[in-house]
Amino acid sequence: MSAIAVEATMPSLAILCRGLKLPTVARHAEEVARLAEREGWTFERYAHHLVELETLERSRKRIERHLKESDLPADKTLATVTSARVPTKVLKILPSLCEGGFVERGDNLLAFGLPGRGKTHLVCAIGHELIHRGYRVLFTPTYALVQRLLAAKRDLRLERELATLDKMDAVILDDIGYVQQNRDEMEVLFTFLAERYERRTVIITSNLVFSEWDRIFKDPMTTAAAIDRLVHHSVILELTGTSIRMEHAHSERAAAESTTTTPTTTTSTVPEATVAPSKTKGAKGPASTTTTPKNRNRDHSNKQTDGAM
Repeated sequence: MSAIAVEATMPSLAILCRGLKLPTVARHAEEVARLAEREGWTFERYAHHLVELETLERSRKRIERHLKESDLPADKTLATVTSARVPTKVLKILPSLCEGGFVERGDNLLAFGLPGRGKTHLVCAIGHELIHRGYRVLFTPTYALVQRLLAAKRDLRLERELATLDKMDAVILDDIGYVQQNRDEMEVLFTFLAERYERRTVIITSNLVFSEWDRIFKDPMTTAAAIDRLVHHSVILELTGTSIRMEHAHSERAAAESTTTTPTTTTSTVPEATVAPSKTKGAKGPASTTTTPKNRNRDHSNKQTDGAM
């Protein structure tokens, strides 16, 4: 059999690549081959370029998939963080947190501050950066995770659910301070924290300082044990300053007031009415009656009343 005949019976490169699950190589092989021939590439460079395209495409798809499964708010990224509102100490360590070293070590990240200080936005921004560096992240309100674990416990699949969550390199528990738990809720939350201790990262936002965490776990011993596990290997961020929501509300009110113009006072003038000279006998002379125009000044100013924030 001639070489031409053998070549004709060989499967195409595209078919071979699809069989090996290399769709990007299959899609670009011919195009890159023409480029390589035109530019005089070596075979090694040609192969390297195709493999690089495949790697980049897989990375892009993986990031898209992980962003979708993370449930992170799409608008809370590092690009939308207002640096001027972030305390200097936090701003200094932010780049290293985004690199993900603390996740590699299984350390926790705890963000404290009063409502409206930007805790959620900041940890979500870090979450986005971690995903772009290859980590898997899950964002969930604490109450939602607790209900998820309770349902799993009721259905006798709590261990399986914890194993599923264990696949996440970092789990962001938002607003842990708002959860007022009964005993069952407290137990599943503590179980989750204990399972990840020193192995997987937990990122928590809270408006309650540790001394007030007895509101969450009720039992003093459980509260102490939970705090001990979280703090042992952790980075603590303190978000201070004024409320972002309050500032936005004041800005919107000021903008609304500036666009409200006070109407000018208009003067309505009634034309002077002249009465013809009276022909009545005995009249001393022409009599004229003038109607005096009336100016109505209406106060159109609106008194602004501050609303409750």
